[in-house]
Amino acid sequence: MQRIGSWWDAIELWVAGLPFLPQFVVLVLVLVPVSFVLAFGLDTVVNAVLRLIGRRGDDAPVRVEGQR
Repeated sequence: MQRIGSWWDAIELWVAGLPFLPQFVVLVLVLVPVSFVLAFGLDTVVNAVLRLIGRRGDDAPVRVEGQR
């Protein structure tokens, strides 16, 4: 765990030492793909859990009585 912490600190210090524009570019190039992968993974897990417990997943919306 110590090695991971020191690696993370080194990366953080490197990014913090960059001027604003390169800092922004590096963060966007890293955060956009990481965020996409996390969102896709979370969506997949939630859909699998909902399907397991019997909730509707990709079906059409259910009509409620009184709606047209």
